[in-house]
This record gives sequence, C-alpha cells and structure tokens, in this order.
Amino acid sequence: MRPIELASRLMNMSVSVTGAPRPTRIPGLRGRRSLEDAVGGRIVVVTGASSGIGEATALRLGEAGAEVVLVARREAELTALAERIEAAGGTAHPHPCDLTDEDSAEALGREVLDRHDSVDVLVNNAGRSIRRSIELSYDRAHDFERTMALNYMGAVRMILAFLPGMREHGHGQIVNVSTAGAQTRVPRFSAYIASKAALDAFSECIQAEIGDDGVRITTIHMPLVRTPMIAPTRSYRSLPSISPEQAAGWVADAIVDRPARVGTPYSEAAALLNAVSPAAMDRLRRAGYRRTDDSSAAGGEEDG
Repeated sequence: MRPIELASRLMNMSVSVTGAPRPTRIPGLRGRRSLEDAVGGRIVVVTGASSGIGEATALRLGEAGAEVVLVARREAELTALAERIEAAGGTAHPHPCDLTDEDSAEALGREVLDRHDSVDVLVNNAGRSIRRSIELSYDRAHDFERTMALNYMGAVRMILAFLPGMREHGHGQIVNVSTAGAQTRVPRFSAYIASKAALDAFSECIQAEIGDDGVRITTIHMPLVRTPMIAPTRSYRSLPSISPEQAAGWVADAIVDRPARVGTPYSEAAALLNAVSPAAMDRLRRAGYRRTDDSSAAGGEEDG
C-alpha cells in the first residue's frame, strides 16, 4: 500500500459514528483519577477564558472544585463567568489581561502569585487564528507577528511566570491547547500553525529539564471546534467538529491523566506520513489547497 493510500485510510478512521473526532493519547505518568481529585482545592489558571473552549473549561474545572483564575482581555465577560462559577458553588477570580503586552502579562503573573503563592495547573488556551493564503499575505507581515505575540509569546510568558513555583513545590502541570494543524500543516494557516508549532517545540524542549521536578507539560492537538473563530470559513460547516464543551472534556481528561500529548488519529497519521513520506503529504496538502478558496474575510482588513 502506498503511503498516501495508508494515510487516507487512517484519516477516514479518525471520526466516531457521530462525526466527532476521537482523541488519542500518548501515555502520561499517572493512573486514572477523578477530575475532583486532580483539581479540587487547587489553583488553575485558564487563559482565553472569556468564550469558547476557555469558558467551557473554566466552568468544568470550577464545578470540580478548582479555584479558577480567569484570564482574557474582556473584563465584563470574565466577571460574568466568575459569577456563574460561584453561583454553582465554585471559586473564580477574573484577571483581565492582554497577554500580547509584556508589561500586562508580567503584572498578571505578580498579581496571581501575590494572591495564591503558586499555581498548580496552567491551561494555555488563549489564541487567535488567521486563515489566509500566502498570496494574500505578502503585505501582511503583521498577521504573523500578532499570532506569534499571543499564541506563542503569550503562552511562554505565562509559563515563565508560574513554572518556577511549580518546580519549587515539586508538582504542577502546563496544558497547552494546540491544534491538529500543527501536525497536518494544512494550507492557508501558515501564520496560525507556525505559532502553535513553536509552542509545541518549546514545550518538548523544556519537558526534559523539568520532568524530574514533578512538572508535566501536556499538548492537546485539538480538532476543529465549533467556536466563533471558525465562523468566517463556510467550508468548515460540513466538516466533523466538536463543541466547546467537548473540547473542555479533552482538557479535563488531560489534567486527570497527565499525558504528554493528546491528538486525533488523523493528525497522528498525518504526522507519521510527513515523517515517512514528505512528498506524499505534500501531494495531499496541494490537493486540499486546490479544492478550497480563501474566505471573503481573508481579503479584507479584519479577521473573524
């Protein structure tokens, strides 16, 4: 069987009977616990908590007994979310912050540590996605700068702020919400995927340095999630996807099991094919590129 045929079969096996991608996990260090055991009474920071995956994750963790630190730019949304969590019996603290601003991110780190001493779990979820072909990006270097500023540097700043305390206390977890695109490298997402791949590489590099201190980094290569971020791309409406609540379940399971990586069969197959036969993977990408177009938003000044 040729590599491209094998990849196609593996990718066709990657969705459940309901059409939603199924997660696969690279084993972690611990056995199965409940979410309440994993986060009850612990300090969990969730970035990008004002909507989508971050909002659903914060609600899930608050219900399980975590003391959730909510981080995003929009203060009103964070305050409303904190009220919902506390109305359900949980504890939450809104911390509005622009993670692309170095001073704002450093101030956030100091505020959280002044209040809580240390952080047990950091969920790096905040991010932005840009879908635009390179042909439409020749005069838009800022697309690449702003995705790196949030998706990579924003996450790195949070890690640098909270990792020392985790190592000092001998336990902790960093959960990076990445994308299956970091493994499939699909066309038109060069700015977005490069920023996520940078965080993946950074995390793998430092895991060897911090693993003996009881700190685990988990990378989640999320499939397509039905959030406002994907709304401008009409073709996505017919593709298999999961809800923000299902995505929050992936994050919760990652905190419980502490695997090195969570992904989907199709993204793992794509990564394998890319390693074994880059030419075959390139043919798949080119075929996908020819079958799709840039969205109307991609030609304008604003992104969805």
